[in-house]
Amino acid sequence: MTGVAAGPADTGPAVAPPAVGPGPGEADWAAAVAAVRGLPADARVLLICHVNPDGDALGSMLGFGLGLRQLGVRRLQATFPGPPEVPEPISGLPGMDLLVPEVDADPAPELVVCFDAASESRLGGLVDRLETAGAALVLDHHASNTRFGGINLVDPRAAATSVLAEELLTRLGVTLDAAIAECLYVALTTDTGSFRFEATTPAVHELAARLLATGIRPGDISRRVFDTRPFGAVRLFGEVLCRARLEPAAAGGHGLVWTYATLDDLTRHDQRPYVLEALIDSVRCTAEADVSCVVKQVRPAEWAVSMRSKGAVDVSRVAVALGGGGHRLAAGFTGRGTVEDVVAGIRTELDKALIEA
Repeated sequence: MTGVAAGPADTGPAVAPPAVGPGPGEADWAAAVAAVRGLPADARVLLICHVNPDGDALGSMLGFGLGLRQLGVRRLQATFPGPPEVPEPISGLPGMDLLVPEVDADPAPELVVCFDAASESRLGGLVDRLETAGAALVLDHHASNTRFGGINLVDPRAAATSVLAEELLTRLGVTLDAAIAECLYVALTTDTGSFRFEATTPAVHELAARLLATGIRPGDISRRVFDTRPFGAVRLFGEVLCRARLEPAAAGGHGLVWTYATLDDLTRHDQRPYVLEALIDSVRCTAEADVSCVVKQVRPAEWAVSMRSKGAVDVSRVAVALGGGGHRLAAGFTGRGTVEDVVAGIRTELDKALIEA
């Protein structure tokens, strides 16, 4: 991904990564359909995705929201915790009119639906809606998901949360139109790296074909989402990449490459934090390293860490051990201290992950 990459993997409690299970059963799908179909005509529905939403989180949420609107749900809001700022490459998605700031989100909806969040912690100040809502439905594809919803549609084998969103919309009888399809296509392409990652199965391409059949223009979407960034971001990338360090002996000899970006870097180049999400792709292509890492300053002594693996190392084990989560090949966590402190913790956990594998 080069324009707006999937953000750092959802963080959650430090527990061992669960084994990849079979995904939702028919009873789970039936419960989800019943939760939506059983809503009264004036029901209030709140859709929530994780903090700092990426393409899959926002696209899945808005696409599903447009589907609910097609079904006649009118008292509908979509939101996420933290500042109501959406990365520029995905700010033009259909359904943006559904978004409300966290402070304006319904305090007690009849139904809350959570997207792409592996744990309650990723819902921030909106987590109380799990208790105040009449029902709570979770759609997610992270292996580290804690099954925190009343109804859980969680499938670690799914390439993106949008896969689950599309399946549920289909079961609800929603007709895919271009607006819904654009949201889901952006979600699918961001989390598959434009269909480059291992999660890209025949089923993924079949879903993409259904979405494209609505008339959306993949070339336009790709240019907007992946291939456009401000010149200041280009300069920022060059500076941060000059700091990259290669450690061939790390990760049991599989190699580690990493770099970091500070708040001062963003200020100096007049850039928003979201531009850094795509930086991991410029680092992960390093031939001599299986594991790549970008450490991004969030505030003094706090860093958002994105990790990738080419397959030799399960980076979700590293992330979970450090308080985060994610997938075998893509994970993340929040680190504290200096950059050196954070990277030292990664080195240690990489060695442990290889021993435990």
